[in-house]
Amino acid sequence: MASVRILNQEKASVLNQILSEIRDQTIQKDRLRFRKNVERCGAIFAYEISKELEYTETEVLTPLGVANEQLLTDAMVLITILRAGLPLHNGLLEVFDQADNGYISAYRKHNKDGSFDIELEYLACPSLEGKTIILSDPMLATGASMVLAYKALLERGKPKKCHIVSLIASAEGLEYAKKNLPANTSIWLGALDQEMTAQSYIVPGLGDAGDLAFGEKE
Repeated sequence: MASVRILNQEKASVLNQILSEIRDQTIQKDRLRFRKNVERCGAIFAYEISKELEYTETEVLTPLGVANEQLLTDAMVLITILRAGLPLHNGLLEVFDQADNGYISAYRKHNKDGSFDIELEYLACPSLEGKTIILSDPMLATGASMVLAYKALLERGKPKKCHIVSLIASAEGLEYAKKNLPANTSIWLGALDQEMTAQSYIVPGLGDAGDLAFGEKE
């Protein structure tokens, strides 16, 4: 079963302040600040994930001599679910700046009875065989999009390790992801909320991350 870390349940940090601004319905009205706050969270997640990656001691020539430093050896691929995941992805990329990148489109196709299916339409991604991947989406509501996205990615090879990153998850969505993702998966959350609405929106959550970042869609 996948492992889980919920950062705002650990020792308090600046992440708590940023998450509070991301949730705040007044601050949310500033789209630029919303996007930047999500990017900042991505950078914090990247730093925490970096502690669990593989490194090799390497000599670095300075103007005055040689320094021994631990340099990252994992082959990284950052993948996000369009469109809401773009700011979070950009924050991760600011830290893992040499990583390859992948993109998946996923959306809810609503049915007349009020239910919905998850549709995947687009996948642009390098080979994932033996790579360490970070798959990001700001909200982990039902967990279905994340699991479907991961299964679609297996067409590009079997990763060595998968890190899932979300700002906020529902308890139900987290359980679904844990049960349906492989044991070599680590799930990283900013916060865990207990409820979802009948339309599968997280409560208290933050609303629609894609709309808040980029504007409402028809």
